Amino acid sequence: MNPRKDQEQELEAIAERYQRRAGAVPIDRYSLLRPEVWQMWQERQRALLRVLAQRPGTPADWHLAEVGCGAGGNLQEMLRFGFRPEHLQGVELLPERHAAACTVLPEALRLSLGDASQAEIAPASQDLVLQSTVFSSILSDTVQAALAQAMWHWLKPGGAVLWYDFIVDNPRNPDVRGVPLKRVRELFPEARIKWQRLTLAPPLARLVCRLHPSAYTLFNSIPWLRTHVLAVIEKP
Repeated sequence: MNPRKDQEQELEAIAERYQRRAGAVPIDRYSLLRPEVWQMWQERQRALLRVLAQRPGTPADWHLAEVGCGAGGNLQEMLRFGFRPEHLQGVELLPERHAAACTVLPEALRLSLGDASQAEIAPASQDLVLQSTVFSSILSDTVQAALAQAMWHWLKPGGAVLWYDFIVDNPRNPDVRGVPLKRVRELFPEARIKWQRLTLAPPLARLVCRLHPSAYTLFNSIPWLRTHVLAVIEKP
């Protein structure tokens, strides 16, 4: 199959899968008012802040692009961390999410709609490129590779991809697949990679937090129950 045709078909399939899931998932599943959700979010936020604190310079000076920026939640966090809106940009495949991001983010922050691998981002222009649970939604190896190549192309020397995604398959959700570290290394063969496991397996987190919110911390202390990785994928 023609690689470009394969890419177009996979992007269409991703949109269809998201639309199907939107009607099947309870509307409050990802609400920050749920104890498992706010604890996952705070855990990831603390880990990301520790990563950023170790990098040279300050957020006000860094340029960052996010692939799959959704409704803009992560980019809002970057603004709170001290990034300047004119140094931020996001790319989103789904029109409804892109429209939602446009309503909450400042005009100086550039938002693009469409295939992130074809985004008009200058080579070696970004200090950081962010992806959060995007690659696990891509079932085509070809499309994963094309997006990883584009992200790598955007980075300055010494820049890094900030990667948050899960590493194990979800047997209840055939629309996603885990991205193990071996695959991350295949996608970024020239990179220096540092990583840490985070996030209690969400189905388990929902179950134990029904007993008590503090149960999240107890079960999350067991490393093999954490299903996600936060990785810093640095360009030499």
